[in-house]
Amino acid sequence: MAVALLLTGWAPPAQAASGIHKIRHVVVIMQENRSFDSYFGTFPRANGIPRRHGRPTVCVPDPLRRTCLRPYHDRRDLNYGGPHENNAFLTDLDQGRMDGFVRARQTCTNPFDPLDCVVSIPPDMMGYHDAREIPNYWVYARRFVLQDHMFEPNASWSLPAHLFLTSEWSASCSILGNPSSCTSNIEVPPLPGDFGPAPHRPPNYAWTDLTWLFHRRHVSWAYYLKKGPEPDCETGEMLCRYRDQDPRTPGIWNPVPSFTTVQQDGQVGNVRETAALYTALKTNRLPAVSWVMPSGVVSEHPTSSIRTGQAYVTGLINAIMRSKAWRSTAIFLTWDDWGGFYDHVRPPVIDGNGYGFRVPGIVISPYARRGAVDHQRLSFDAYAKFIEDDFLGGQRLDPRTDGRPDPRPTVRDAARGLGDLRRDFDFHQRPRRPLVLRLRPGRGP
Repeated sequence: MAVALLLTGWAPPAQAASGIHKIRHVVVIMQENRSFDSYFGTFPRANGIPRRHGRPTVCVPDPLRRTCLRPYHDRRDLNYGGPHENNAFLTDLDQGRMDGFVRARQTCTNPFDPLDCVVSIPPDMMGYHDAREIPNYWVYARRFVLQDHMFEPNASWSLPAHLFLTSEWSASCSILGNPSSCTSNIEVPPLPGDFGPAPHRPPNYAWTDLTWLFHRRHVSWAYYLKKGPEPDCETGEMLCRYRDQDPRTPGIWNPVPSFTTVQQDGQVGNVRETAALYTALKTNRLPAVSWVMPSGVVSEHPTSSIRTGQAYVTGLINAIMRSKAWRSTAIFLTWDDWGGFYDHVRPPVIDGNGYGFRVPGIVISPYARRGAVDHQRLSFDAYAKFIEDDFLGGQRLDPRTDGRPDPRPTVRDAARGLGDLRRDFDFHQRPRRPLVLRLRPGRGP
């Protein structure tokens, strides 16, 4: 593969810890709106697009044009995808037939992102990319661990997915600050600021999130948000000026400041600009747990540039690899939801909240296995499980034991069948050297 890389100067760390506790830093990098098949549907040994003699065997109906569309290689840097809220999920799923992806746009109504519903836009949700468009992502997948059964933890859009990432639940609460008043809501949990077609009260995320446990066990954490435009029109108009996001303003990718626990614990300041991540790496002060969120420009969210998003992610990973923290870090790279793009795997039923469709997942670490494809059933809940096992002695976000009960229907990180991310590591191997890649490589093969 014609991707330039550089091995940096490196020395093995002292063997002070064992097993999972060799990981002293977990960094979750979340990008936007890509299904597994749209990025890795042709990756060797992965559960990708069904094919025979190299030709896709599936053809998804296009009712408007009275034909069907097969998955195809898409060379374009900008994509549109399709609707990706709960109604669209049910249409795409089509009772397990996985054939509603084109029809979803033709029948959709989305007040938050009307562009999803424009029938005249080319139906590119059946397109897929490979190493020709995303060479660095394929290098990471080849050299480290690719997860081909990472499911979005809820069958809906970005805001619920980000809520699940940090709290394993998406809900609405009827009493300010009261976790017992919350009920599941994966479609329209309280919206931040003036997001949506009408003004409303600020969000009230009263249920318990991971930072509640971190604060009590003195585990350092940060939620890094890149300044820049959001991806969606907050006013529900077809064309609009995208609002800028920053750590001080709650948003669909920045729900953390609106959690009651974060406010009461005085940790709103732990939500920081992405520039602070680079400073933490340079000064050897990387928190134990970091979540890293993009701006719309670098998010890969339609209609943002894929190459620009890949360059942003590569820059983050290069900075970690060049730092002293690399020796004890696990990077979990994923995408928040399927973005309306085709995927052929029917998601399992866990509870009334999910799962959603598959999204790409990659594990990058000095202790990550080499060139492995992880077929375990996973979701973002597995990140929480790994973090809890590493830093919290296995404590779960469980209303019966976490000291702050809420009525969530299930303990997601203890769900039956959820895989264990420790299997993606070999803590006995000699730690891997950094793999620093070019930000904008040429097209891969």
